[in-house]
Amino acid sequence: MRVLLIGGTGFIGPHVVRQFIEQGHEVTVYHRGETEAASEPRVRHIHSRQAGMPVLAFSDELLAERFDTVVHMIPMGEADARAAITAFRGRAQRLVALSSGDVYRAYGIFTGIELGAPEDGLLHEDSPLRSVLHPYRKQAKSPADWVFQYEKILMEREIMSDPALPAVVLRLPKVYGAGQNSDLATVYSARNHPLWRWTHGYVENVAAAIVLVATHPRAAGRIYNVGEDPTPTVAERLAGLPASEIPLNTNPDFNYAQDIAYDTCRIRAELRYKEPVSYEEGIRRTLRRI
Repeated sequence: MRVLLIGGTGFIGPHVVRQFIEQGHEVTVYHRGETEAASEPRVRHIHSRQAGMPVLAFSDELLAERFDTVVHMIPMGEADARAAITAFRGRAQRLVALSSGDVYRAYGIFTGIELGAPEDGLLHEDSPLRSVLHPYRKQAKSPADWVFQYEKILMEREIMSDPALPAVVLRLPKVYGAGQNSDLATVYSARNHPLWRWTHGYVENVAAAIVLVATHPRAAGRIYNVGEDPTPTVAERLAGLPASEIPLNTNPDFNYAQDIAYDTCRIRAELRYKEPVSYEEGIRRTLRRI
């Protein structure tokens, strides 16, 4: 299978590339060339200044190619999703887009941008989405900043809108591993809320889910949550971790009565997804690389 990754040189991407290569696929990565791992000679790299976020255009060299699957590692919003569809309609058989649990209304309740009481239970793929769009716009330095237009809800709608290019959306958890969140600050900083739950995922396990939805024939047209099952409480996580002096998160807007815990049954039942690395081993590998 010929696979294209848009982005893919950061935290998760190298694991995705490696797993595609191990399965015998032919991989091309489209990026700016500013961060490029040199350890995998079997990967083709196409460099372009147009490959920065948001990716709104593609080089002529890339558009001369055809791919079985395109994996968009860094789709930010409606405009870059539309650009990808326009570019690869007729040039690819499947488009995979990485999304986030911040699309859910529960996330808006947790961060304080949505009104209402906390929602009970796990978040499944059909759970209510936020009604308040652009959750990080206040952090943007200007309207030209990509954060200003960031909105995974609009991205998902656009990605799934074109029947001529079957798509898959994968909603990622909080990813950890060597290179990002390796100090597990997202756990330690919430230790004053021992019953709170936030679904995490070890980077190699998340990469395995990306490769699975990119290659499985049943995945087209579907939206999937991915992450650990079950999601431990903060207290349960801390019971297996060493002590840490990471400061507490004291953001007054955060409502820790609202869990951000995923139901991941769909990807497990439909595609037989299973984590290749156990929770305990993922934690061990992460802490070893601090």
